[in-house]
Amino acid sequence: MGQDFDIERCDLNIKHNSSSHHTELNGEERLIVRRGKPFIIVLHLKPCGKEFKLGETTFTLMVETGPLPREESGTKVSFGLRDSTVDTEWSASATNDPSGYTVSVSINSSPNSPIGVYSLTLDQEGKKTSLGQFTLLFNPWCPSDAVYMPSETKRQEYVLAQHGQIYRGTHKRIKGMAWNFGQFEAGILDICLKILDENPKFVSDADKDCSARRNPIYVTRVLSAMINSNNDSGVLVGNWGKISDGVHPGAWIGSGDILHQWADSGPVCYGQCWVFAAVGCTVSRALGIPCRVVTNFGSAHDSDGNLVIEKLYNEVGEPISEGDSIWNFHVWVDSWMTRPDLGSEYDGWQTSDPTPQETSDGVFCCGPAPLRAIKEGELTKKYDTPFIFAEVNADVVDMVQKSNGEVIKFTSTNFVGRFISTKAVGLDQRHDITHHYKYPEGSKEERQVYGKAQHHNKLQQRGEQPGLKLKIKFSDNMAVGSDFEVYAVLTNNHMKTKSCTVLFSAKAVGYSGKLGDSCAFASDKVELTPGEEWRLPLRLQYDLYGSVITSDRLIQLTAFTMDKQALDYHKAEKTIVLDEPDIEIKLLGEATVNRPVAAELTLLNPLPETLQDCSFTLEGIGLTDGKPVTAKIGAVGQRQEARARVVFTPSSAGFHMLVVNFDCVKLKNIKSSMFVVVKG
Repeated sequence: MGQDFDIERCDLNIKHNSSSHHTELNGEERLIVRRGKPFIIVLHLKPCGKEFKLGETTFTLMVETGPLPREESGTKVSFGLRDSTVDTEWSASATNDPSGYTVSVSINSSPNSPIGVYSLTLDQEGKKTSLGQFTLLFNPWCPSDAVYMPSETKRQEYVLAQHGQIYRGTHKRIKGMAWNFGQFEAGILDICLKILDENPKFVSDADKDCSARRNPIYVTRVLSAMINSNNDSGVLVGNWGKISDGVHPGAWIGSGDILHQWADSGPVCYGQCWVFAAVGCTVSRALGIPCRVVTNFGSAHDSDGNLVIEKLYNEVGEPISEGDSIWNFHVWVDSWMTRPDLGSEYDGWQTSDPTPQETSDGVFCCGPAPLRAIKEGELTKKYDTPFIFAEVNADVVDMVQKSNGEVIKFTSTNFVGRFISTKAVGLDQRHDITHHYKYPEGSKEERQVYGKAQHHNKLQQRGEQPGLKLKIKFSDNMAVGSDFEVYAVLTNNHMKTKSCTVLFSAKAVGYSGKLGDSCAFASDKVELTPGEEWRLPLRLQYDLYGSVITSDRLIQLTAFTMDKQALDYHKAEKTIVLDEPDIEIKLLGEATVNRPVAAELTLLNPLPETLQDCSFTLEGIGLTDGKPVTAKIGAVGQRQEARARVVFTPSSAGFHMLVVNFDCVKLKNIKSSMFVVVKG
């Protein structure tokens, strides 16, 4: 028969446990631990009561999570004392000091436990004492956890790093953008758990949902749906059109402000793919799932599922079809986990995409799909592998519809899925991971994979036949605000003289591939002798393109040649990214914890017109208390400097990234960053 004892207080030993469980960046306000690893609590008994005697005194511990904890669901577990903890299940062991009134209890959680907030109760033969609460997360440091990642340097990058780089632009002009993930900032973990509690699956069956939170596959799929708000009260509202309210997607520089706004007032306006992915990365890392942000340049959107992007043009080169599209870039996330539902060969990185593009099981979500399945064309492997396979490996087929209705299929290109990029581990550099998603384009392996995926022969790309060769060349200076020329270059590789009509146009285009208004056009009829090269210049003037380009600052150039009699058509297409002005960041003094320091921010207006409603916003983890700081500076004249001085007070020592965004009516999405060393 055991002896009852009275507990004066329970010390959750937060500082020690946080350090041991790699959760110290969350602060010391509460106990946050990772599953599959012991944590220690200390019971201080009342001196006037009975003492604890090892081997004689016994008790049971009970942990519960969710609104309806049940033993059958694994959301309620009771376990007694043992000689030592067991690392495969909930278990506990105890030691006491010589007085018998201080008891250290080591508790080990199951590495397969649902994540979430738990209550901890001590039971002495029916006499129950609440010991407090703790939050349980996934554990990439535990070999028995489904998210175990063997490399410490990768865990530092994909779990603990609070800032990173997101890549945008075109495959010819890739530009990194700093982003503050801020997964350990105050209040963020609570918001991430709230996201899980707001998801429709929890609302319809809380018991089943909470039980399923043991599985990172399930959690990742829920997050893919909840980061967008298309089917629910998720975090972000997408907008790829004209934006006249809310926050422009290009103005965000971190996830924290978005998540706090959502927690306070519901879906946040607005996001585009890199914002959805960045927020998804923040939430995944906060919950303990290793995660990276990935950019795919030349990203196909295959709306009909045939793994082919079909683009139909009329006889003068104007597009006449909608549906399939190619985004200049698209951003998603990869999360690290095992796939027991598919087999160990599919363990590792899994792609999921919180940007709402197509529905999956009736919900706007995508993934997780194993990178191995994507690369090998295993399209039956869950989830949404066919759609992601097409994003990186679809064929692009251009067709011309003649006036009599006849369609001529005149080319097939292979420019989908280029320079797939993520931040390098431990470095502020781009790491190319294209080979993880696909075999080299045109290789024997890639042909076989595509054939297996499509279940019929892949359209063969036309080889370099003697004939007309058409390409587009850029000028060196293509800064926003300037006038410049580009060229359609036509070479006659025939052995005889060739005649054709050349059409050369420029249109504004969004990063999603959606064409806007025209900003330049030129055409000519030409006769080329064998071996002759000919150029058609096209002048782009700010007076014409400035009013039609989007904040992405992209212009799509299309050159089209046609010889109707010979049924000979050629097309060349390139997208240019207009160079943006640089933000100069200068720290005025030494950065020290809890002491104000100023940053001087400068940008030269490159436009031949006045900028209205100008502002600088800066944010940094450990620098601005997790909140963006904005300095409004009003109007800035043409070719004049926008300048602001912003004061902030660092809260923690070490290396931190300061991210700055410049915004005005005519110039958006201008960003810069610098590392700040804060002394203690």
